[in-house]
Amino acid sequence: MGILSFFSKEKKEVLDKGLEKTKTNLFAQLTKAVVGKSKVDDDVLDDLEEILIMADVGVSTTLKIIERIEKRVSKDKYLGTGELNRILREEISLLLEETENTNLKGFDFEKQSDPYVILVVGVNGVGKTTTIGKLAYQFKQAGKSVVLGACDTFRAAAVDQLTIWSKRVGVSIVSQGMGVDPASVAFDALQSAKAKNADVVIIDTAGRLHNKVNLMNELSKIKKVMDRVVPGAPHEILLVLDASTGQNAIEQAKQFTAATDVNALALTKLDGTAKGGVVIGISDQFKIPVKYIGLGEQMTDLQLFRRKEFVDSLFGE
Repeated sequence: MGILSFFSKEKKEVLDKGLEKTKTNLFAQLTKAVVGKSKVDDDVLDDLEEILIMADVGVSTTLKIIERIEKRVSKDKYLGTGELNRILREEISLLLEETENTNLKGFDFEKQSDPYVILVVGVNGVGKTTTIGKLAYQFKQAGKSVVLGACDTFRAAAVDQLTIWSKRVGVSIVSQGMGVDPASVAFDALQSAKAKNADVVIIDTAGRLHNKVNLMNELSKIKKVMDRVVPGAPHEILLVLDASTGQNAIEQAKQFTAATDVNALALTKLDGTAKGGVVIGISDQFKIPVKYIGLGEQMTDLQLFRRKEFVDSLFGE
């Protein structure tokens, strides 16, 4: 059974509520842009460009969306402003479809004897440890055994926080305290998981942006050690980003994607921001699928990112 099939269909109301601030801000601005206008002209497109950039969609992605809309306006000759929401919705949906989450469905628990290994990266404060705890909870709810690896050995608080989450969720944790080689902890975590026939291993890493050379060396060492214990591990390198930081999240994505082979993204704190457009920009700019979105403090508030549901909530059914 595929890795993603273990996550239940989340309540649509949670997603609607989580995107409420972004939706309210976006449509308030769109309404202002088209007031008194009867068609989509250059002025409307200029205003739309500014609105999308302010929503943290990002400059390059915004220009791509505007260019596509311009082509449609040119082709159809006349488009009323009442159609602008529909067109914008369609173009955003198409952009997200281009990086839809399809490359992480191959792991089959029933055919694989080794555990599924997730390496989690991201700076301090983005909700990395909370995301790990919520992932562990969802896997456990699905009947899977989980082992956590406390490889952020540079901060005692990081190990303590992960330990608290392991107890709260009821899963195993491997830790060696501060100052220990993170690769050594990762090795022990995978060895422990194999000995226990665990299904999933989630590895935490240091949440700091030091220079790219050191970051690359550290993560490369962890990956090499893991591969010796579980060939092909890590199966997933998950970058956690705080959606509320907008363009700063995009800069962090640049740093981490340059340092390691990130193949999945988790965007947290979407419920507390009007900058939900960053989901669109990051997905488009880095061509890495957004796999999870965080929409609240509860353990059940980490959802799989589903393009259709996201666009439906952003624009309304």
